[in-house]
Formats: sequence, C-alpha cells, structure tokens
Amino acid sequence: MFYEITFSPTGGTKKSADLLSDAWKEKAEIDLMDRKADFTKIFTAEDICLVAVPSFAGRVPAVATERLKQMQGNGAKAILVVVYGNRAYEDTFVDLEDTLKESGFQPVGGAAVVAEHSIFREYAANRPDEKDALQLKEWSQKLKEKAENGGEVSFPGNRPYKPLGAIPMIPRAEICQNCGKCVSRCPVGAISMADPRETDAEKCIVCMACVAECPIQARKVDPAILAGAKSRLQSALEGRKENELFL
Repeated sequence: MFYEITFSPTGGTKKSADLLSDAWKEKAEIDLMDRKADFTKIFTAEDICLVAVPSFAGRVPAVATERLKQMQGNGAKAILVVVYGNRAYEDTFVDLEDTLKESGFQPVGGAAVVAEHSIFREYAANRPDEKDALQLKEWSQKLKEKAENGGEVSFPGNRPYKPLGAIPMIPRAEICQNCGKCVSRCPVGAISMADPRETDAEKCIVCMACVAECPIQARKVDPAILAGAKSRLQSALEGRKENELFL
C-alpha cells in the first residue's frame, strides 16, 4: 500500500506531496495536522510511505515529529519530502530521517521542494508552479522505481541539529466571526472557541494554518514584528531556488 503522510499548515506541503505521489494510482492519506487523529498506525515491509513536512527554521516541526514517533514502520520504505519557503532547509532532512528510522521506516529517497513562504507570501509566490509541477511529476516516477527496488540514500544536514528556536510571531485577530475554522485547523489546539481572537503563545508553533484558514483574513501577525523579521531574512529569501531530488 502507498501512503501519503503530510503536515501541511498552509497547503504548500500537501500540494508538493500530491505532485510527488503522481506515479501511484492509489493512495491512503494521513494528515499529521489533525490533532484529534490516532497516529498509532502499524505499517508493513510491503508499504511505501511518502512523508512530507515543512522546514520550520531548519527543523521538522516538533508536533509532526511527535506524531510520526507514534507510528510503527516495520521496514516500510519511506520517501522523505522537505518543503521550504525559498530560504533554506538546513537540518530538516536528517531530523526527519532519524525520526523515521527510529520508528522503523527505511528511507530510500526524497526531494526538497520550494513552496510559497507561509509567512512572507510574496516569496516563492504560487510555488510549486507549472514548471515545478512538471518536474515533480517526473521525479515521482523515479522515486517510485527507487522505492520498489530499494537501496540506501544520503541526505544533507548536520548532526547535532541546529537548536529549535521560538519564533515570536503569534497570529491574532481584532475582528472575528466566530466561525471556528481556525480553532479546528490549529494542529496544537492553541485557539479557544470561547475567544478565537486570541492565541495561546505557549502552545502556538507559528505554522500560520489559522491565517490561511480564516475566511475574512482577520488573523494577522503584529506588523512591527513582521517587518523586523522580514528585514533580517530578506536577502536569504530572494531569488528563485530550485527543487532537489535525492536517490
């Protein structure tokens, strides 16, 4: 069986995973964003799992790691997909690789894919675009062949990984229709239905799922904090970066 396992707060990771899954006719999907789901899934050595996560400051989002660790790979082959917003993915691959191996998966290939930045949407806007789509669909067949034939693969990154750092860009809303969409979409339960305008800063992982989900675009990050972060990162975000295939 082929499984597409994704953690996709704003849609870019899911879109990338769908394109890289093109070679498989049938698939089962596991959404790591769903905080109410049971992730104690048991796989077999005959299964192939495409595991796609975004790079958060060069690492796998901690909540995605926690949910992947609940699974039992039992030798299932894993295709690692790291999606990043045109800056860098740093240690995300080795972080994900170690988690999957610990859970009993066998990494056989992967891809680094550029998608629209989840906070600064003007960078890598609308990516994966048409050019990316053609490339990723072609790579899908190559990854399928590698997964069926097996074999080792090497991923870039450093051990020990770079430290996980807090990002002080908590989204809040001054106006709210109380539709509850942000509450349902939040992967960590950081938004209360009693007052969806606020966000629990201790729980929030700054994934921007609530911002992308809000139908009236009410949820925003403090403009001053946003401007400061953009100023620091701007040079690293500029220019078109290309996708990478690992076999």
